[in-house]
Amino acid sequence: MLATFMRAAAAVGLGCCPISAVRDCPQAVSELLDLPQRVIPMAGLCVGWPAEPARITPRLSLDVTLHEDVYRADGLAAEIEAYDRRRAATRPYARQRAPERWGHAAFYGWSEDKARQYAEPLRASFGGYVRARGFRLD
Repeated sequence: MLATFMRAAAAVGLGCCPISAVRDCPQAVSELLDLPQRVIPMAGLCVGWPAEPARITPRLSLDVTLHEDVYRADGLAAEIEAYDRRRAATRPYARQRAPERWGHAAFYGWSEDKARQYAEPLRASFGGYVRARGFRLD
């Protein structure tokens, strides 16, 4: 539904930005929106008239993300390094994630950002929240 709405919005010139961070504090979002039992906030969506034209963020190539029959690690490091450089040239990060913990990297690319992001547990309490809302997860 989210993707369909975003496509429809784009067709009339609106811009959208999904907000997955609502899952970081689902109880607060549920209270704010007065959600009933068995309704879980999964994503928010900002919609509006773009102030500037949208730019597409480069993606990892299929050589990195698609593995047929078996996982192939050969060449992945070089492909990811190339992607880091390509993305940094077009969409550099404005700031480094948690420099107080990880220090300041001379080159800060996508792979460094993701390594830092996933070094911290995210949404560890989300399963408990979902169970408390009346869902079984087994």
